[in-house]
Amino acid sequence: MDYLINALAFFFALGVIVFVHELGHHVVAKLFGVRVQTFSLGFGKRLWGFEHGGTDYRVSVIPLGGYVRMGGEMPEEATGDPNEFLSKPRWQRVLVYVAGPAMNVVLSVALIAGLFMWGIQIQALQESPAIIGYVEEGSAGEQAGLQVGDRVVAVNGENVSLWNDFAFGVMTSPERPLALDVERTGERFAVTLVPTKDPRYEFGDAGLFPKLKLLVFDVVGAPAQSAGFQSGDELRSIDGHPIAGSQDFIEYIQTHGDTAVDVEVFRGAERHMLTVTPTDPDGDGKATIGVSLSFYRELGFTEAIVESVKYNADIVRQSAVIIGKLLSREITAKSSLSGPIEIAAISGRAARSGFKDLLFTMGFLSISIGIMNLLPIPVLDGGHITILLVESVMRRDMSIAIKERVTQFGFMMLMVLMAMVIFFDIAKNLPS
Repeated sequence: MDYLINALAFFFALGVIVFVHELGHHVVAKLFGVRVQTFSLGFGKRLWGFEHGGTDYRVSVIPLGGYVRMGGEMPEEATGDPNEFLSKPRWQRVLVYVAGPAMNVVLSVALIAGLFMWGIQIQALQESPAIIGYVEEGSAGEQAGLQVGDRVVAVNGENVSLWNDFAFGVMTSPERPLALDVERTGERFAVTLVPTKDPRYEFGDAGLFPKLKLLVFDVVGAPAQSAGFQSGDELRSIDGHPIAGSQDFIEYIQTHGDTAVDVEVFRGAERHMLTVTPTDPDGDGKATIGVSLSFYRELGFTEAIVESVKYNADIVRQSAVIIGKLLSREITAKSSLSGPIEIAAISGRAARSGFKDLLFTMGFLSISIGIMNLLPIPVLDGGHITILLVESVMRRDMSIAIKERVTQFGFMMLMVLMAMVIFFDIAKNLPS
């Protein structure tokens, strides 16, 4: 059953991402008056489709991608017709190639923004400071002497303020020492952390987890309403005791029925002290104040778009760092590359967790595919763009022979890369 869910989730996610990618190429080509012959989801034999405006819109038998075929796209097909792709100025052809990855970015921003408006756990990590909330027993973090409440302020000399930045540094440094600057009770000191290597995925793991902000998700009871609680309030302390987590807060409230308690909350940058008296309407000895708690908040439209852009910009930045570390052999290809088998497994796990997780996975995959397609590898969009930019500098076209050799080399690179990622996929998904 799991394999079926994996397959369905994979084809759904990939189908949407590929459709949006190819739609970008198609729309911009049409805008520039290029004759589009075929718009295909999948490769190989045509299964189903229809023709409209001179374009064959089809679904093909191999559902592992798609393509847009434009009239006169290949030199041997060009006749000089003004509606052919090669008859258009180079800047227009560049924009046609850029449009596919650009639409992947748009899709990712839209999906992640929608999830931030809906409310999703990952949004809490976006805002979490680099403060340790839990240290796993026997972990690299414990061996380094790190404790709950420690704030990591720098990694290898670079300042960090958010947990995501610290976690990314750990993940991309398996079995490599990290020089940390840590603050504890107002004192700053140095720590050397050596993340262990995950045996399956080969990324770094320190056994450290963040201290997430505990937020009021909704106000549903009279005591909380009378005390002035609002959705989005961050709970910091109760009767002067720091709140370690949701269970601490709930247990304290439950055991203080009919007793006024002072709760410290932060509303943005503003600090408020709210006095509330828990009640026990059910008489079961478990008092409440009438709030639902969460580690994330629902964002408004504008803020969701801004945070989504930040999130996707972080993915782009981190991808560049990963490529650099991959080339310098600081991390392995197994830890940083995923193929169709692994993507299907990830999609399946996300689908089983819920529709939110599947949409989030689609957003992450969309921006990742967009980045990959912009790499200067012949056959990919980035390779075509690179050739066009070189020709623009040269102010003349490369010879057909050179382009053919470059394309053949790019195709060989792509096949080697595909074989490698499938090998890694199989290794990752073998039983432990």
